[in-house]
Amino acid sequence: MSMIGLIGLLVAFAGCLISLACLGVAHVLHARGSVERSDAFAWGGRLAVLMSAAALTVCCAVLVFCFMSGDVSLDYVVHNRSDATGELAWLFKLSGLWAGRAGSLLFWAWLIAMFSSVVVFATRKDTRPLDNGAVAVAQLVLVAFVGVLLFSEENMPFAVVDPRYLNPDGTLTNAASMLGMNALLEHWAMAIHPPTLFIGYAGLTIPFAYAIAALVVNDDSPAWVERSTPFLMFSWLLLGVGIGLGAVWAYVVLGWGGYWGWDPVENASLLPWLVGVALIHSFTIYRQRGAFKRWSVMCACLAFSFVVLGTFITRSGLVQSVHAFEGDPVSLVLFLALIVLSLLAGAVGLLVRRGSFGALTASDEDIESLASKDAAYYVNNLIMVVFAFLLAYMTLSSALPAFLPFGGQALSAGTYNAVARPLGIVYCALIAVCPLLGWRRTEGKAFAKRALVPGICAVALFAALMAYFLMVLLPSYDAIVAAGGPSAAGLLEQGPSWYYNGLAVVGLAVAACLFFNAAFMVARVLRSAVKRAGAAGAGAGGSVRRLLPTLGGGIAHAAMAVILVGLIGSSMYVTEVTGYVPYDEATDTASEPFKIKDYELFYTGNEITPSENGDDILYTLHYDVLKDGAYVGSVSPAVQVVQSTRQQKLVASVISFPTEDLFVVYRGVNVNGDFSMDVRVNPLVSFVWVGFALLMAGAVVALLGKRRAPLAGADGSESVDAELADAAAPAGAESAGADEPGADELGAAAEPADADPASAGPTAADAGEALAGGDRDMR
Repeated sequence: MSMIGLIGLLVAFAGCLISLACLGVAHVLHARGSVERSDAFAWGGRLAVLMSAAALTVCCAVLVFCFMSGDVSLDYVVHNRSDATGELAWLFKLSGLWAGRAGSLLFWAWLIAMFSSVVVFATRKDTRPLDNGAVAVAQLVLVAFVGVLLFSEENMPFAVVDPRYLNPDGTLTNAASMLGMNALLEHWAMAIHPPTLFIGYAGLTIPFAYAIAALVVNDDSPAWVERSTPFLMFSWLLLGVGIGLGAVWAYVVLGWGGYWGWDPVENASLLPWLVGVALIHSFTIYRQRGAFKRWSVMCACLAFSFVVLGTFITRSGLVQSVHAFEGDPVSLVLFLALIVLSLLAGAVGLLVRRGSFGALTASDEDIESLASKDAAYYVNNLIMVVFAFLLAYMTLSSALPAFLPFGGQALSAGTYNAVARPLGIVYCALIAVCPLLGWRRTEGKAFAKRALVPGICAVALFAALMAYFLMVLLPSYDAIVAAGGPSAAGLLEQGPSWYYNGLAVVGLAVAACLFFNAAFMVARVLRSAVKRAGAAGAGAGGSVRRLLPTLGGGIAHAAMAVILVGLIGSSMYVTEVTGYVPYDEATDTASEPFKIKDYELFYTGNEITPSENGDDILYTLHYDVLKDGAYVGSVSPAVQVVQSTRQQKLVASVISFPTEDLFVVYRGVNVNGDFSMDVRVNPLVSFVWVGFALLMAGAVVALLGKRRAPLAGADGSESVDAELADAAAPAGAESAGADEPGADELGAAAEPADADPASAGPTAADAGEALAGGDRDMR
């Protein structure tokens, strides 16, 4: 197994080098006009890409076989195998592939190779220098990953197990049997969480590769954006799913009652997701208006560099985290070099191509009024990028020199919250207002007309939210502060009462406005879809699909409003009570219930359950739960103990209600045999999960949408479509499409050529169609 894996890595590395050489020669030959010879070398390079992907597939298959079959000939398998039993045992065994440092790097490299193969396959009938350049850049990244696996002893997944770990019959010794996967990782959410993140990380290589390729071949057309948009949307979606699954795991497994702790590795996963939001919006403007070209290139480079920064944080050893691996010098140098080079490539490339990568016209780069979609897009990108840089700086602060702000300090969660909460509310306010704005400038009367009905609905929703705030959240805050202790101190360090609660009220108001503006956006899109379906009949499928990006954007915006409400309740107004339940072992009774707010937990029994693997024991308590004297359910918190290592895993028990969760954790017994309990009431936490699911649903809808390429003019140049014609209207004229399903993929402007007939009008679209001659080929 070790030899097969090593040969696979060598073949993959050789394939990367061959593909780079062939694609490099193809680029030179194409520049010299030798197209046929260039195509021959390009296909040779593309075949080498597939060879690398096949070799890495074999490498992954070797590890999977060892984990599933119990082959312990590899050191990596011994240290990351799972001995779990039950229905999900196969999933935990499979997750050993990405559970450790070396295996996760191999899995990541394989994913990059798979994405490169998809590009090769998707462009096989329309091969261009742009596509070849993108494949070459992706292969260059793959060289770095495979090189780390081959030339770093700590990252080699196919090292043979130390003979001292084996008995004469080939089985593991008793000492070696204690090695293996951490019991905390044996949960369905944690088994799926890493691969979804890695898919997102690997997928963001493709927009970066196309951005650099566009600079190299000097192609500022929207072609590279159109090629990479599906990869961006898919990767951003999977990144979001991965972050959400990690939050679920933290909530139900770690036993602290929260889902986000601003851990460095948690932050590392959030960085590329934030920049991905800016990149999605930049691509929309690039494709539709020919602007934000430099934004798009640099955001693509930033997204990739933040992906590598996450790897750097996880594997360099500079930042301490419970989720990080031990550092090694090769990873430190290589990934730091990748970060620097990816940023330099974008910056230097834009400097060299500054004459090409500008807006179609000078006016497209100007912001005529702050009350316009143009300004909203710009501020959107600015907030996302600035917050990502700020978050990265704060995450790395403990490794920075002491003379820098926060240098040498590990910042608390309260510090992150003090920055993230107001910034997040400002951002949500921005995306709430954006659909109401017009391009160039927004006339007051038109804005008032568009905002009237959503505003009335938002006022009604805000009133309901304020009633809940005054009856539930504010009394919880006052009770926590009055009780004193660490919880009260944690609240007070976030600011005085008027600021803390005032921020929550402003957040609820913003959420109400955002929800109904997004809801009306969705309603307008659905109305347009119905009109088109009725007018076009059987041929309406493509036309309706072009509305899906805007529909997905509306759903995503509404989801952000739901998430904001959930975050306010579940992170700012949590009630926690810790204490002991007196227990009499002789009678198996507890002398008093455990009380928190209007809940009472009555002990009903306990049980001790050995697991099938013979090593784990589950100690479980059972409680009946009463709320205001009425029975509402039962909870069974437990502690799982691994006998061989004495490692403990807290198994929380949760009762979910529409507006709050009762979160119960059993932490063991004291010297008197009393039960140690940690119970929380988490208000509105279900809104976080529902909102997150809606956000991912919006991303899926946008991903399934059909994006029409800009129409070509008679002279072969990109013609402006209906919305661009509106944008080019005299200053002060209101964009006709501004109040139609207007916004974007995940949030801003509808596909201009597909706006509602009332907004775009058939004349401009038909004229563009005539100029294009019906040609829909991507440029």
